[in-house]
Amino acid sequence: MKNLQPLFKSIIILLLSFGTVNQLHAQSTVVRGTITDAKTHQAMPYVTVTFANSTIGGGTNTQGRYNISTTGKYTQIQVTFVGFKTTTRTIETGKEQQINIALIEDNQALSEVVVKSGKKKKYTNKDNPAVELIRKVIAHKEQNQLENYNFAEYKQYERMSFALSNLSEKFKTKRIFKNYQFLFREQDSTAIGGKTLLPLYQEEKLSDNYYRKSPYAKKQVISANKQVKYDESFVDNQGLTAYFNRMYQDINIYDNNVSLLSNQLLSPIADHSPDFYKFFITDTLKDQQPNLIELSFTPRNTNGLLFEGKIYITMDGNYAVQNAQLNVNKNINLNFVRQMQATLAFEKNNDGKYHLSQSDLKIEFGINKNKGGGIYGERLVSVNNFVVNSPRTDDTYKGPAQVIAANAAEKDDTYWLMSRPDTLDAAAASIYKNIDSLQTIPSFKKTMDIATLVLAGYKNYGTFEVGPANTFYSFNPVEGLRLRFGGRSTPLLSKRYYFETYGAYGTKDKEWKYFLSSTYSLNNKSIYSFPQNYIRASFQHDTKVPGQELQFVQESNFLLSFKRGANDMWLYNDIFRLDYVHEFSNHLSYSLGFKKWNQNAAGSLQFQNLLPNGGLNNVGTIHTSELSGSLRWAPHEKFYQGKLYRTPIPDKYPVFTLSYAQGVKGLAGGDYNYQNVTGNISKRFYLLQLGFTDVSTEGGYLFGQVPFPLLDIHHANQTYAFQLYSYNLMNFQEFVSDHYASIAIDHNFNGFLFNRVPLLKKLKLREIIDFKALWGGVRSENDPMNNANLLRFPSGANGGTYALGSTPYIEGSIAVGNIFKVLRIDFVKRFTYLDHPGAPEYGVRAFVKFDF
Repeated sequence: MKNLQPLFKSIIILLLSFGTVNQLHAQSTVVRGTITDAKTHQAMPYVTVTFANSTIGGGTNTQGRYNISTTGKYTQIQVTFVGFKTTTRTIETGKEQQINIALIEDNQALSEVVVKSGKKKKYTNKDNPAVELIRKVIAHKEQNQLENYNFAEYKQYERMSFALSNLSEKFKTKRIFKNYQFLFREQDSTAIGGKTLLPLYQEEKLSDNYYRKSPYAKKQVISANKQVKYDESFVDNQGLTAYFNRMYQDINIYDNNVSLLSNQLLSPIADHSPDFYKFFITDTLKDQQPNLIELSFTPRNTNGLLFEGKIYITMDGNYAVQNAQLNVNKNINLNFVRQMQATLAFEKNNDGKYHLSQSDLKIEFGINKNKGGGIYGERLVSVNNFVVNSPRTDDTYKGPAQVIAANAAEKDDTYWLMSRPDTLDAAAASIYKNIDSLQTIPSFKKTMDIATLVLAGYKNYGTFEVGPANTFYSFNPVEGLRLRFGGRSTPLLSKRYYFETYGAYGTKDKEWKYFLSSTYSLNNKSIYSFPQNYIRASFQHDTKVPGQELQFVQESNFLLSFKRGANDMWLYNDIFRLDYVHEFSNHLSYSLGFKKWNQNAAGSLQFQNLLPNGGLNNVGTIHTSELSGSLRWAPHEKFYQGKLYRTPIPDKYPVFTLSYAQGVKGLAGGDYNYQNVTGNISKRFYLLQLGFTDVSTEGGYLFGQVPFPLLDIHHANQTYAFQLYSYNLMNFQEFVSDHYASIAIDHNFNGFLFNRVPLLKKLKLREIIDFKALWGGVRSENDPMNNANLLRFPSGANGGTYALGSTPYIEGSIAVGNIFKVLRIDFVKRFTYLDHPGAPEYGVRAFVKFDF
């Protein structure tokens, strides 16, 4: 009987739904159907279907289906599309009916054809009617945007899907896919990503969206969400969604910049678009209501981050966009993009203005732009029930910008069948079931296991995974050959309890190092899932290079073994930590911690102070006990949670961090009282066609008297890898401060200059400039020259440790990026403190990064 409950539930839902639909439509006229091309019999998307002599209607979806309704007494529907004859059909008032229509091309005969040869006229903006028209569109942008209304609301359906594309029959029949044949499907050969597809991912969302002009609020309430989900041991499903959403953002053609694939492309109706695009009037459509002008555009520089395509402008005084077809030129400086096609459709509101009714963005990626398999992705968005200037209660607009209903992921197939604005084709509808079936196949699990080991560095053994593999072997001057082995528990053991450990041994210092960590999740979610809420206790006995800051690189990584100059001044650390971390859904987070830290000098580093007779005294362990707290706010932050790190997805929103640490003398053996305050602000700025700039500013102040290992040891880098937020020509421990301020600026021109050089633009290289400056110093109370009891600043092969003076530390670099699509080479110059022994003036550094 229990197994029949879902069936009864579905029948009840269907009966209630049909009853509700019948009540709603008792006095309504409902017309639905499919629009096709009479010649090719292909379905036609984005065709406008309205009740004749009204603005009530809608557009067809990507399958050519439409569904419109009204309570008015209309007797005809009208179907219009650019290049086809307008068609009307008689309908029955007050009834639900299906009408399929085949449109006929409008081939108007030319009365005269004149062919002339001669010199091609040079394109100019002056006295160009197409440019005059686009300037009118630009002048009317504000009135045609959502922000023109005091209030607006609408329902939205969104579907995103990804598949391996353009697959050959040879690929399909490979032995590895023997058990996966049920996944393959054929794609329309005329579409992007043609030939055979292997679906990988699909997600659907239904949401209610609310906008208020003053005070500003824009809120999305996701009522239903359906997603292909992979085993969390291999894939961060939440992060995957965030990454795809960042790549395939909403396209607002009225914005100056359109975000796409973590880049920004200039809109054809941006304020200064005539400076970057060529415009041509290619058709006038007077049989449309309203009349339309077809405006074609192409980039002046085909390598630039620009679109090409057509927009259809209304000639009813609004100068609004009714339809748009956006593509990219094959020469565009975008990596891995074979084809891109975005189609936008707009509907007329009751007030005569237009709103976006549908957008369809399709992109095919491939390592080789011309042949071979690739990845095809599509994001379809449909908007309906658009209502303006109908305010809701204040509670509607309060809270975070996006809210997900508690039962959003629990909607069943019946709900989706009733709620989707269109019907999924058989292949799309089966992907959820197919991927679930795929993950039960042992060969697939084995393949994912191997991929996780290669890409993430972990080998899964069910409740425990071993890794990361790139830390198993490394070497350094203090430990010699370092062997390390460790791992951590997985959610299969427990969602609340997590354990992590490793052991390491140095053949030169003959010392064992180890780490133990235990974490308890307070919200019954994985500690790697957002939002985090956990408490963690850990103990570590290991070595460390003072002043080395690792970002998205694991300690003991084999590649860190290779360093320039002398780097034999190390520490042996014993660190016990107790941390509490709490994140909120609005990306505000805080942490509280206790840290007991014992430091011992290693290698050539020595802890020494002066005796009254002028001799040197070797000091043993530095004991510190510290209480700490931090606040972090990253509005609208998106990231991908990997096995080791959260990888942020760059965006225009700033990130604020404020940290405070209090050293307590006498607490758990601590020897020092001090307070340390640090603040950081980071943000990306988009500069139209000039690219983007990443800026990070930081400042800190330490109150109290402490030995130099407790001062701020500025982040140096002696590896050959370029690090964005470290000083790449500063030596380890070269500078310390008890107060400082810094700025780091990294500007990527995205090929703006190289695209204008004939020999370089084919290589699609990108030019980058980087600048870093650090101001700081050490107060008299922390200067060992003024206090014999303080530890002396070290001296060594690299010249030792210094306090910054009145001159800031400055370095900068000029870089060439996108080499082989993944490599950045920086030519770095250091401008100050060149008199320090071992201070390099120039250097070459490399940085591997996958960018579109």
